[in-house]
Amino acid sequence: MSQTRIPCLLMRGGTSKGAYFLHEHLPTDCGLRDRVLLAVMGSPDTRQIDGIGGADSLTSKVAIIRRSQRADADVDYLFAQVLVDEARVDYGQNCGNILAGIGPFAIERGLVKVSGPVTSVRIFMENTGQLAVAEVPTPNGKVEYAGDTRIDGVPGHAAPLVISFADIAGSSCGALLPTGNRRDRVDGVEVTCIDNGMPVILLRAADLGLSGQESREALDADSALKARLESIRLQMGPRMNLGDVSQRNVPKMCLVSTPRQGGTISTRSFIPHRCHASIGVFGAVSAASACLIEGTVAHAIAVAGSGDRQRLSIEHPSGEFSIEMRLHNGALASCGLIRTARLLFDGCVCIPATLWDGCRQS
Repeated sequence: MSQTRIPCLLMRGGTSKGAYFLHEHLPTDCGLRDRVLLAVMGSPDTRQIDGIGGADSLTSKVAIIRRSQRADADVDYLFAQVLVDEARVDYGQNCGNILAGIGPFAIERGLVKVSGPVTSVRIFMENTGQLAVAEVPTPNGKVEYAGDTRIDGVPGHAAPLVISFADIAGSSCGALLPTGNRRDRVDGVEVTCIDNGMPVILLRAADLGLSGQESREALDADSALKARLESIRLQMGPRMNLGDVSQRNVPKMCLVSTPRQGGTISTRSFIPHRCHASIGVFGAVSAASACLIEGTVAHAIAVAGSGDRQRLSIEHPSGEFSIEMRLHNGALASCGLIRTARLLFDGCVCIPATLWDGCRQS
């Protein structure tokens, strides 16, 4: 047989789409697994024409899930970003959008039993060693995908899926403010380096001669801007305890400006070399966190409230992303957000058998 068939669920999680696999259905050897995932997505190729990737970093993602051996988790989740035009798979970050599909996947695959109208799924995020809890709607004993919740960046409506996080500060960099400063200056520009689930470098759009309301297409076409952002990213990566980031997708770059649609702050996020159509989940959490920390580049221009529970609306090119931040004695304590997910395809993805014959010990 010329093709190896691998069981797979194709799911939309939040504003991303990816292939979801059980750990046991992929090779045990990490190098071989990467080659398999590249073949699954059709990378490297800008069109990903020979795979199931969508020729965009938002649709070239993989989740690998297994039953957890931890007492505080039901499943372990490893996120893999399959680069579109490079033969490389990056495990150096989380993806909060793909995370939205982990709870439904765990139930669909029988890793977690339905426990009532709403089933809690405790998820250990292997990339960063953090925990999340997904509240999955399960009326009538199965996952409910239909509903009346809408999130910007996704057409239509779906069932709400609530995800809560605790203790994600410094998940990749070791500290919420990894440089030890609320603001740093690099290449003549003030920046805030922050990691509350995702390493992000925030810059005021005005400091780069921008309004912050430019379209995704206009920013992607601005080669001088992208070169400047990359220079800053490469310099700050080591200072954020990330080492040489020239071959990594973190830290992300995020331009911030005053909100225009009644939100807390406006953003244009780069992931890291292309402008995001919206904003990543953990990137939004990090940006929202900076809005509440006095002295950051975001704090002075953010429109935030007060109290120990605040809902922050992060504006982005295709709408907004609402995050509930919880504080304790003025310090960030935890956050929660509402996402949606949908099962798109349940079957097998095929790769050349000459690459892998399906034997896990290959």
